[in-house]
Amino acid sequence: MTVTPPPSDVRKLVLASASPARLNLLRQAGLAPHVIVSGFDEDALSHDEPAALALALAEAKAAVVAALDEAAGTLVIGCDSVLELDGEALGKPADAEEATARWKSMRGRAGVLRTGHCVIDTVSGRQVSATASTTVRFGEPTDAEVAAYVASGEPLHVAGAFTLDGLSAPFIEGIDGDPGNVIGLSLPLLRSLLAELGVSITDLWA
Repeated sequence: MTVTPPPSDVRKLVLASASPARLNLLRQAGLAPHVIVSGFDEDALSHDEPAALALALAEAKAAVVAALDEAAGTLVIGCDSVLELDGEALGKPADAEEATARWKSMRGRAGVLRTGHCVIDTVSGRQVSATASTTVRFGEPTDAEVAAYVASGEPLHVAGAFTLDGLSAPFIEGIDGDPGNVIGLSLPLLRSLLAELGVSITDLWA
């Protein structure tokens, strides 16, 4: 099969995240971002409101990458997710013990996955950002199932200690909202943010 390269005038995208799930979402939507990990210290920021924290982290990561020479002329996308449960922002668990305790506290309950999104146009210097929220209804895995999941190592690498597209999917009863947002990036919100910058997402298809 012959692959036709994209036109030279197509704006280049940069994803300021190491998340393979976010990269896969963008690729499935016809986009071909270059990945530059910001290296921003997530512990450097704090906020009383989980949604505001997710947004601040997304903006900080995007800003770090947008300032790099290698990002010049691109559209930089920064994202960060936290799970809001009982008004608290839950990111990645520190260790297996915390992941186990968190899952036991989430069983049979619902939390809200907040994902901050920030897009910076490095040509104009304009920045737009917003937070997407999706309610996640957790099932009731047994202690043995929780132990097996924690032993897999997966929950230690993701916000909220769970994934919708991974090993914990059988433990999620349902969601209310955008599933992509739970995976790590809301494509409808990204489309809206790009439109605010005067960019049509269809013009970015690779």
